[in-house]
Amino acid sequence: MTNIPETGRTPRVQIRLVVIQILVLSLLGTLGGRLWYLQIREGAQYQKEASGNHVQQVVQPAVRGEILDARGVPLADNETRLVVSASRTDLLKQKDDGKAVLTKLAGVLGMKTEDVMQKVRLCDAKTPQPCWNGSPYQPIPITDEATPRQALQIRERSEDFPGITAEPEAVRRYPAPGKSNTAQVLGYLSPVTDDEIQKAKNTSSPYLRSDMVGRSGLERQYDKELRGKAGVTRYEVDNLGRVIGKAKADAAQPGSNLVTSIDSRVQRVAEYELDKAMKAARQQYDSITGENYKADSGAVVVMEAKTGRIVAMASAPTYDPNVWVGGISAKDYKALTGKDSDYPLLNRAIQGQAAPGSTFKVISTAAAVQAGYPWDGGYPCTSDYRVGNQVFKNFEGENFGDISLGRALEVSCDTVFYGLADREWKKDGGINPKKGRPKDYFFKTAHQFGLGKPTGVDLPNELGGRVPDRQWKQDYWEANKDSWCKTGKKDGSYVEKIAYENCLEGNKMREGDEINYSIGQGDTLVTPIQEAMIYGAVANGGTEYVPTIGKAIISPDGKTVQEIKPQVQRKLPVTQATLKGMDDAFAGVITRGTAAWKFSGWPQDKIPLHGKTGTAEVYGKQTTSWMATYSKDYTVIMTIAQAGTGSGASGEAVRNIYSALYGVQGDGSIDNKRALLPQPQASLPKVRTDGTIVAPQVPKDAAKDTEAAQKNNPSNGSDQQPAGTAPTDNTNRNTRRRPRRKRGSRRMPS
Repeated sequence: MTNIPETGRTPRVQIRLVVIQILVLSLLGTLGGRLWYLQIREGAQYQKEASGNHVQQVVQPAVRGEILDARGVPLADNETRLVVSASRTDLLKQKDDGKAVLTKLAGVLGMKTEDVMQKVRLCDAKTPQPCWNGSPYQPIPITDEATPRQALQIRERSEDFPGITAEPEAVRRYPAPGKSNTAQVLGYLSPVTDDEIQKAKNTSSPYLRSDMVGRSGLERQYDKELRGKAGVTRYEVDNLGRVIGKAKADAAQPGSNLVTSIDSRVQRVAEYELDKAMKAARQQYDSITGENYKADSGAVVVMEAKTGRIVAMASAPTYDPNVWVGGISAKDYKALTGKDSDYPLLNRAIQGQAAPGSTFKVISTAAAVQAGYPWDGGYPCTSDYRVGNQVFKNFEGENFGDISLGRALEVSCDTVFYGLADREWKKDGGINPKKGRPKDYFFKTAHQFGLGKPTGVDLPNELGGRVPDRQWKQDYWEANKDSWCKTGKKDGSYVEKIAYENCLEGNKMREGDEINYSIGQGDTLVTPIQEAMIYGAVANGGTEYVPTIGKAIISPDGKTVQEIKPQVQRKLPVTQATLKGMDDAFAGVITRGTAAWKFSGWPQDKIPLHGKTGTAEVYGKQTTSWMATYSKDYTVIMTIAQAGTGSGASGEAVRNIYSALYGVQGDGSIDNKRALLPQPQASLPKVRTDGTIVAPQVPKDAAKDTEAAQKNNPSNGSDQQPAGTAPTDNTNRNTRRRPRRKRGSRRMPS
């Protein structure tokens, strides 16, 4: 046998050995490089993160700033309560996901087990309230009404309640001073969500998982200022969780206080009078529908005419904002959001949109003057206005002959405005306007008055109403024509006929559209805050202010005061002569026009009032009551849905609000000592050196005092026409009604 020497390895074996050596060296090099990267280059960062595993954070929530009325009375503040909370993370570590612990907890707290279970479940698209919409890692409050005995039971038997804590905490409170609720204006709080934490992560106002944030009203609008900054204390702990030192502590910074222009006494009167008026309307019979008025919702705005500051804002139905504190129950949530609730969470002063009725004639009058019609011209106030085979009625066929624009406002003569709008429609080319842009004075003026968009009031989710001009009609037609063409029938029901007409020419400005529009009917929508802004401008000489509720922001130590100044929105497109004519006409509404029967005996020579009544007809519903008024100091707007006529449903309540403001007694005398606010509050509350605010004594129920003062008023509490006062127009009283004009009356053939 031939022996092969060792040096005679084949080339293939040698190649394999070289490859293996290269791979081993490469792996060693890679591992060495990675080790250098982790220990040398990024070592400090990883060391910091590793040390963080031995640091526990304890969050101290910031005390939320107070919301105060104009005199410094708290509308929203804080109180210490015993709060029982559950850690969802700890509960899920247990075999039954904590069900046994929660059942035992419910027994201690005297709650239903189901209610406790619902409190700790997480909110999602399929989970109805109540549920937890905050971070799943944050302690979830079960109740903020625990008694000391209940809290002691939980703490002494902590082994029986793993994941459950009972601690004193500062909890939001809405004290309702003098029974002034102010719910929709104030809003409410709820826990921050993970999505909100991420969005605010790199902003100037980031959230912590423990934060509560404003969800509506002033709580949301001024959340950043009110919230403050939570304190965080970091403790160093060993591997057994024992504290071995304090790493760092950032003290909590309380939120700033918000001073508002709301006067809690006037607010109470406004709420009381609105509620009283709605209850009274429900006792009145509607001869058209054959049942009593429903009066299912309403709103009041009291505004300073010369600044736009809101003194009172009430919305009905209302609710107690304290139901949100500590988490809302299923029963309460259903009561606020269910189909039968009538949605009390809505602030109808800024979100309630309705046809304005005759209060809109302030726009139509200004439009007529802009179009060149003289103020003192003789305009026929006939019993009806005929267009083709369609008849547009004046109220009860009233005929005042040829009258001025001012007199047309006083007696609210529909046919005067029908005729003016019809003439302008024809001048613009009718249903097929002339080439080029039509003048459209009646629509242009509405936009110049600020309608069709939000006023900018410092409250979230304000709606802007609607001016149904040519562009709106075109957009609306394009969005709905397919549905109209599908459901419309030439010889079908009333609704089907309207759909058929709209399918063919719903984008056309028809003659009936502009006629109905001129008296605030048809597709026109406004909000009470818009009306307050407009009539406030008429009161002050033509300047519209942005309505505001926030008056000043005061730092926690009281050293910094940031005043929120009134802001001019626009000037009305009317001359001073026209404003003077309107002013005289609106005074006539109170003394001899449509509201005279409700203001009989008012000291007009000492406290001149001006107003315009409105009764808006809505297809399928009862009429909406509007009352727009002003004095030299204030604008008061009231509206009640499905309540009847303007003065009939709202006149007495509006008068009582003015009586409370100025101290007017039942016999027409003025008692300055009883006047709540004879002139607007100009100064801010006084701030002490420690940051606390000097507030007056909590007021009594101002509404009850006002009611007592008005007992002898012959025009209040009665629907009877005062002796010697002749009814003069279409909004005099609930028992005197215009035959309902069908919505179809504005759908006129070309």
